[in-house]
Amino acid sequence: MGAGAQTSKAEKDGGRRKKKLTPMLAQYLSIKEQAGDAILFFRLGDFYELFFEDAERAAPILEVTLTSRNKGDPNPIPMCGVPYHAVEGYISKLLAADLNVAICDQVSDPAAAPGLVERDLVRIITPATVLEEGEGLVQTRQNHLTAMVRHSDGNAVGIATVEISTGELRVCLAPGLEAAREELGRIAPREVLFPPDDTDLEGLASSVTPAVSPRGAPDARWAPRVDDEIDRHLEGRRDEFSPAEREALRRALAYIAETLRCGFEHLRAPIRYEMSDHLLLDERSRRNLAVVEGGSGTAHGSLWWVLDETCTSMGSRHLRDWLLYPLQDLGRISERLDAIESLIESPGLRRELGTQLKAIGDFERLVARFGVGRAGPREAARLGRALDAAASVPELLIESGKTSLLVSLADSAQSPAGLGAHLAAMLADELPVHATDGGVVRPGADAEVDRLRGLGRDAEQLLAELESRERSSTGISSLKIRHHRVLGYFFDVTKPNLSLVPDHFVRRQSLASSERFSTPELQDLEQQLSTADARCREREAEIFQEVLELVRGQEVHLTAQAAALAVVDVLLGLADVAHQRNYVRPELHRGTSLDVREGRHPVVERTSAAGSFVSNDTQLDETDRQLMIITGPNMAGKSTYLRQVALITLMAHAGSFVPAASARISLTDRIWTRVGAGDDLVAGDSTFMVEMKETAAILSNLTSRTLVILDEIGRGTSTYDGIAIAWAVAEFLHDFEPAPGAHAKTLFATHFHELVALAQSHPRVVNASVTVREWKDDVLFLRKVVDGPASRSYGIAVARLAGVPDPVVARARDLLRKLESGEGPGGAEGLASATSAPTAQIELFSGPEETLRQSVASIEVDAMTPLEALNRLHALVTEARREDF
Repeated sequence: MGAGAQTSKAEKDGGRRKKKLTPMLAQYLSIKEQAGDAILFFRLGDFYELFFEDAERAAPILEVTLTSRNKGDPNPIPMCGVPYHAVEGYISKLLAADLNVAICDQVSDPAAAPGLVERDLVRIITPATVLEEGEGLVQTRQNHLTAMVRHSDGNAVGIATVEISTGELRVCLAPGLEAAREELGRIAPREVLFPPDDTDLEGLASSVTPAVSPRGAPDARWAPRVDDEIDRHLEGRRDEFSPAEREALRRALAYIAETLRCGFEHLRAPIRYEMSDHLLLDERSRRNLAVVEGGSGTAHGSLWWVLDETCTSMGSRHLRDWLLYPLQDLGRISERLDAIESLIESPGLRRELGTQLKAIGDFERLVARFGVGRAGPREAARLGRALDAAASVPELLIESGKTSLLVSLADSAQSPAGLGAHLAAMLADELPVHATDGGVVRPGADAEVDRLRGLGRDAEQLLAELESRERSSTGISSLKIRHHRVLGYFFDVTKPNLSLVPDHFVRRQSLASSERFSTPELQDLEQQLSTADARCREREAEIFQEVLELVRGQEVHLTAQAAALAVVDVLLGLADVAHQRNYVRPELHRGTSLDVREGRHPVVERTSAAGSFVSNDTQLDETDRQLMIITGPNMAGKSTYLRQVALITLMAHAGSFVPAASARISLTDRIWTRVGAGDDLVAGDSTFMVEMKETAAILSNLTSRTLVILDEIGRGTSTYDGIAIAWAVAEFLHDFEPAPGAHAKTLFATHFHELVALAQSHPRVVNASVTVREWKDDVLFLRKVVDGPASRSYGIAVARLAGVPDPVVARARDLLRKLESGEGPGGAEGLASATSAPTAQIELFSGPEETLRQSVASIEVDAMTPLEALNRLHALVTEARREDF
C-alpha cells in the first residue's frame, strides 16, 4: 500500500500508452499510483469507474459487465462501473474477496470546473477500517486492527489494538511469541501490522486466522501527524508504555491515517493492560467451552449467546469482551456483582433503563462516525435523539442503588449540556442524506435560510406585487411581467402604451406588437430568485458544518458517555439473565477451594426443556480433593459436567451471576481444557499428536491457581500406552507443586477404569462417577455425579442406543462375557490376553524405578520439539527427586 507499492499491470499499460491517454485517464493513473494494490473506484459523475487490471479483477466479483473505453482501438482499455449511491454493497464484495478498495472522489464542482474536474484519493478501505454495515461491518463484533513490534530484548512483543468504528485503543506487552499468539487469538483482529523484516511476527500474524491480512509498515508521510496524535493520547503517561508498545501504537495510528485520511478525534486514551490482569484461556479452550462461538462457528450455542440480553449492539460487543477478558481483580469483580445485584432488586427501573437504551441504540459507533468525518444530517439527528433518550439514564442509575460502579457510570453517562437540544432545534424533521442536498435546517432556526426559502416559495407573489406597483405608477393597465428562457423576466408593453413608459424602464427587445423592458428592481428580484436555491443550500451546508464542529468539540465527552452506556447495557442484560434463569451471586476468594452447589451448564440448560437439566455439586481443594477422577459411560454427562464447572468459574471472573444454588470460587488465573479429538491436517499432526501437544502445553504451564479440565487422555493410541500416559499425567498433576504446598485443581474424566486405583495411593485424588440405572438390556442416564467410581462402562448398552445392529451388539456381549470370565474368545489371542490388562497396568506402576525406566524408554526423541524435550526432561527430574523414589 502507498507510493512504494509494486507497479501494477494497469500502470505499465498506462505508461506504454501515455501519449494516447486522455487527461482524465492520465489523472486516473496518477491517483492509482497512490492506491497501490487496492482496487481504485474513480468517480465519474454518478458512477465509480474501474479501469485496466482493476476492472478485469473486479468485474467477475462484482457481477458487472466488463467493457472497454475505446472499443475501436486495437488495444482497448478494460473498464467497468457501479453507481455511486449503491457503492457500499460492491465494496463489501471486494473486501470479502480479500481485496482492498481505494475511493477517488471529485473534490471540485463539475459545473464550475473549466476543464478537468479535480479529483483526489479520499479513503482506502481495508477489512479493519470499514465503517459501514454495508461494507461488511458486523454490528455485534469488534473490528480490530492490531500492530505488533518486537521489544528490544528480542522476546517480548508490543501489541496495540485499535477499533476504529468505536474509538477503542488497547496496548499490552506480551512476554514472548507464544503469549503474543495467544493474545492475537483472543483479539481476533481483521488485520495485523508488523515490521516487514520480522519473519517471526509475520508467521505469527498469518497463523492466527484466515481473516488476517498481514501488512508491512504504512507510508511514512503520515508520521508527523501521527506523532502529534501519539503525544496527545500519551500526554503525561508516556512512561507507562514500553518503547515497543509506543511503536506498535504509532504504527497502528499511521495505518489509520493513511487509510481513513481524516481525524482521530473519536479515539479514546489508550488502555494499557497486562495479560495477567485477566483469567486466561487459550484458543482451543475457548473453543472447547464455546465461550463466544458455538459449534456452527456463530454465536448461537455459545455462552455469549446465552448471556446476551443486551438492548444495543454496543452492549453485545462489550459483553463479548468481558467474556474474553475475565477479571483477576476481586475489587472490580465485586463492583460488577454489586451493580447486577442492585439492578435485579429493581425490576421497574430495569424496564425503564431497557426502554431508554433501545432508543439510544449503537451510540458508540454513531459517535465514532463524527470523529472520522462520516456523519451526515441523518446521523446528526440520530445523535440528537440518542442524547435525548440518554438524558434520563444517570438519574435512573442513581435510583437503582448507590453502588460504586453505578454511581461512576451515572457520572460518565451524562450528556453534554445543551447539545441534544441544539441539534433538535437546528435540524429539520425530514432530512436528506447529504447536507448539500438542502432541507437540513429547521424552519425558524436561521433567518437567512428562511428568507432564501421564502424567495423561492413566494416568487410568484413577489413578481405579482411588483407588476401591480408598476401598473399603478405608469397607468398601463395591460402591463405584464413575463419570462423568456434567454431574456429572463421582463415587462411586456403593447405599442399603444409606449408613450406611458417611464424613464427607469430599459428596453430589452422590440416585437411587432409590443416591446420588452426591464428595471433595476426587476433585475435585482430576478437575481435573487435565480440564486436563492443555491445560496440556501450553501447557507445550510455552512450551518451543518457548524453543527459538526460543535459535536467534534464534545468528542471526548461523547466517547466516554458511549463507553459508560455500553457498560450499563451489559450490567442490565446480565441482571435480566440472572433474574430470568435463577442465577446466583458467586463468592470469589483468595483461597484455594472451589465449592459449587447444584451447578448447571448455562448453554445446555438454555437448550433443554424447562426444568429437565440435572444439577450437580463440585468440591475441589488442595487438601483432600485436588484431583477428581470421573468415570462413567459415554452420553452420561461427564463432558457437560466438566464444562459447566469451567464456565461457572469463567462467568464468576467476568462479574456475572452463575447458574447454581451457591458458588464459592477461588481466584483462578487460567483455565486449561483438553477435550475431544481431531487431526491437525495443516500441521501434519495425528489425533494422538494433537492430544499430546495439548497435554504438554497444560503440564508446562501449571500454577497453583490453574483449573485443569481433562476429558480423556491417551485414547488416541493403544490401550496399554493410553492407560500408562493417562496414569502418568494424573500423577504429575497430583504431585507437581507450582509453589510449595500448592497444586492445580483438576477434573479428569476417563474411560480407563484402571485410574480409579490412584485414589488408594494418592491422598488428594478422589473418584466420582455419573450414575446410571439398568433395566434389562437398557440403561437410563441419571446425569447425577456422585462420589465413587463407576461399576463398569456400559459401552455396549450405549452402542445399542446409538443404533448399532443387533447382531453386532449380541456378539459384543458374548465377547465381553468371555473376557470377564477369563475365557478367551476363540481365535482372538490378543483379546483373550487383555483379560489381565487391569492387573498388568496397575503392576506397571508398582515400582518407581520401573516407572522411570519405562518413561525414559518410551521417549521418541526424533518426534519431539526442543520445548517438548525440555518439558519431558523436567518431568523426569521431578519424578526422580521425589522423596519416596
